Amino acid sequence: MRRETPQTEAMQRLASALAVAALIGLPSHALAWGNAGHRMVGEAAAKALPTEVPAFLRSKGAIADLGELSREPDRSKGAGRIHDHDRDAAHFVDLGEDGKVLGGPDFLPFQATKADYETALRAHNIDMWKAGYLQFSIIDRRQQLTLDFAYWRILKAAEANPKWKKNRAWFKADRIRREGLILKTMGELAHFVGDGSQPLHVSIHYNGWGDYPNPNGYSTARLHGPFESEMVKARVNAKDVEARVAPLRVCDCSLEQRTADYLLATGKLVIPFYEMEKAGGLAEGDPRGPEFATRQLAIGASELRDLTVESWRASAGSKVGWRPVAVADVESGKVDPYPNLYGID
Repeated sequence: MRRETPQTEAMQRLASALAVAALIGLPSHALAWGNAGHRMVGEAAAKALPTEVPAFLRSKGAIADLGELSREPDRSKGAGRIHDHDRDAAHFVDLGEDGKVLGGPDFLPFQATKADYETALRAHNIDMWKAGYLQFSIIDRRQQLTLDFAYWRILKAAEANPKWKKNRAWFKADRIRREGLILKTMGELAHFVGDGSQPLHVSIHYNGWGDYPNPNGYSTARLHGPFESEMVKARVNAKDVEARVAPLRVCDCSLEQRTADYLLATGKLVIPFYEMEKAGGLAEGDPRGPEFATRQLAIGASELRDLTVESWRASAGSKVGWRPVAVADVESGKVDPYPNLYGID
């Protein structure tokens, strides 16, 4: 056996480290759109927010912050094995053409909790961390955003009420803290909603057709990253995405129904995507790939804007704190929320 010199060993360690770093940086099943695409979704949605939402969300700084925070669920990757293993599956759900999750339980109706979903998958000998749970990621962040908005409403009203001026400094400080949390929550929601607009994140055919019957001869190449990341960065314009954001659409339905409709609509584009790729639509210079990505990024931004408005409106009927205090009771001046928010213990 040839003995390596210290210099050679150092070079090998450096090469290995660089290779790992390169792999971490590459788009994968759990990384949709890449930095450019996710930033576009967050910024386009923020720019489309109506005046009814708090003004701080529509500021130039907040728009930029939301664009950056929309990338955070990907940027957090690499914190450690437990952290990554638990969160990687939050970015996708593997649906087949039969409406089942990875050939196991039906996607619809949604299970009541993620624990119930895991139980249903395990009945089919399927691991939830392999099947993905994107639907629960979207619902979880949307619910958190509603609660964040409810806290903000109460703090804003309490801060402005002269009857409670002795605690005004605390109300103001906590409102400012809550604004930071709102942007963080919106960034996470933006990321998962963005993931849900990418057809390869809601399909068993997530990186080439895979080991499934393929009578139409769809590509088995690893085309996930080249489509959602490299092509988007090089050939999709943020202004074009912003121009395609749809008018506000508030759904008179449950959050679960809206989430299901959104993901299933994206899933219907899996076959058209592979047909486009087969016809050369992802080739350099072909406009069909960038057009497809632009449309889907705009759909993600539209959905994020709509969910944000729905959260804002729903927050008016919420209760927060301990013991819970109603937003309406504070906004009307009926209840001083300080004990409930600062903590009765």
